[in-house]
Amino acid sequence: MSSRAPTIIIILSLAAIGSWYLARSNVSSDVDAFPTDPMYHGYYLKNARILGTGKDGSLLYEIEAERAEQQEDKRIEFSNVQIRYSPASDVPWIVNADNASLSSDNPMITLRGHVKITNSDASGDGDGDTEIRTQYLELNPERYIAETDRRVQIRFGSRSVTATGMLASLEDDRIQLKANVRGKIAP
Repeated sequence: MSSRAPTIIIILSLAAIGSWYLARSNVSSDVDAFPTDPMYHGYYLKNARILGTGKDGSLLYEIEAERAEQQEDKRIEFSNVQIRYSPASDVPWIVNADNASLSSDNPMITLRGHVKITNSDASGDGDGDTEIRTQYLELNPERYIAETDRRVQIRFGSRSVTATGMLASLEDDRIQLKANVRGKIAP
């Protein structure tokens, strides 16, 4: 046996151990497939009821939803939503929508899909419900303001008006239409 043989055996042994180590580190295990600390810890609620308070801490409005789910960006997504003001606020408008979202750092509630705002006999003249319909609406419940830049239809009794864009003050029962106003007003 020559003096080179032990050196070659050591080098080959080190190469075998190194290749075994590299091959073993590329194999995934069951622990890798199911991490114990997921990146996102959110929550969801079924038949959720969220209460919004005013600056003085008293109940201002209530959000009821079929489902509420916290997203990664701390936004809450709601489905099949109804928003009501508290009886103490004396704001009789009720807001319904397919979906809504609320951010933790912004009081604005964004409503999407079959948005309907109703007020039973808001005019006080006995002419029936006032109903506002649109596909997208931004509601600031603390300021009682509802706004959209999309097509909106307003029905009050047998009368109907459509427009593009609206700004409504729910506290004052005032609605300002922005553009393309068309209406049907029958006596």
